[in-house]
Amino acid sequence: MSSDSVVIVGAGHAGVQAAVSLREEKFDGDVVLLSAEKDVPYQRPPLSKAFLKGEMDIHGLPLRAEAHFRDQRIDLRLGVSATRIDRAARRVELSDGGAVGYEHLILATGARQRRLDVPGVDLPGVFALRDIADATAIRERLGPGRKVVIIGAGFIGLEIAATATSLKAEATIVEIARPMGRAVSPIMSDFFLGAHAAFGARFRLGVGVAAIKGRERAETVVLTDGEGLSADMVVVGVGVVAEDSRARACGLECANGIVVDEYLRTSDPAISAIGDCADFPNAALGFRTRLESVQNAVDQGRSVAARLAGKPAPYDALAWFWSDQQDLKLMIAGLSHGVDRWVVRGDPATRAFSTFGFRGGKLAVVESVNRAGDHAAAKRIIGTTKTLTPEEAADPAFDLRGLAKR
Repeated sequence: MSSDSVVIVGAGHAGVQAAVSLREEKFDGDVVLLSAEKDVPYQRPPLSKAFLKGEMDIHGLPLRAEAHFRDQRIDLRLGVSATRIDRAARRVELSDGGAVGYEHLILATGARQRRLDVPGVDLPGVFALRDIADATAIRERLGPGRKVVIIGAGFIGLEIAATATSLKAEATIVEIARPMGRAVSPIMSDFFLGAHAAFGARFRLGVGVAAIKGRERAETVVLTDGEGLSADMVVVGVGVVAEDSRARACGLECANGIVVDEYLRTSDPAISAIGDCADFPNAALGFRTRLESVQNAVDQGRSVAARLAGKPAPYDALAWFWSDQQDLKLMIAGLSHGVDRWVVRGDPATRAFSTFGFRGGKLAVVESVNRAGDHAAAKRIIGTTKTLTPEEAADPAFDLRGLAKR
């Protein structure tokens, strides 16, 4: 390959994978990796689970050892963010006052916390979970008898609730809809609702938050129905939005994030976007989407590196996700958009079962709790010519693994 320089903005899972994969693809030019954070790039999933619970310390979080970046000639710049993109000059202006030129720019800027726009949200004692500092602050305040109000019952909210109840804190979860409502089937949502109640969590469903009150710190969460929830701390997890401000400022096309084509190129062919910030055409769904998952971030990092190495291929990786909530490991393969039939394999009462979702008669998604084999088999079936009927999926005697291996 040529000695062209690649600049990567963002050092999360997507940005780090793009940098590492460029070297694996024998790219010999300069690779500059910009990280706004001062910590060596680290894993995000443990922040709401093992790290928050105290089972993992900061030394277990890095995605790669700092020496790896040096050995691979990746110019990792910690505590340095991109402030402006000059597309005409192909230059990125930096927060430290410098600038760096590029032949190709990769935006891996991730997502930012969706703001809960209510009075009192900025009081001390109100937290979000986006980085190590957030996780450390929350961890220091968790413990037996502590009253924790969690606003939002998505993956992050429920993972934090599971950790809180395991530490004997009193967790109350406020959710306007249903648990993990945008991501899982009603069957799975109901199961986790019951599971968290058994863990000791309380739910307030169908209501929102009107205000957070307190004199020197958050003390009460006032719901839209007038109820007040006493709180020692409040954790807000109401979703995220794409971090596309710099892309918009330099004139790149943006919608639900930074718009890219099937090769992850933006409206400027010298710039790509990957990970949580990228709005890409999803081949499986037939429309554009934006995914917030480690798998998507990593696979898109590999895809754009391969393209820059002269091996272009449309991005069409199967989406998959996971979530650990106490003794329950939820694994999802595929996407549930447009699913018109769900069937259950196994017995939810055993805490080990799967739901299979079909779209137009074809298997589109599987959700598995403590049944990794179902997840692994479905990943080899979804999107292929292999045929699985709803009746077969629901039959525990059907050889699912055998079908997957054909």
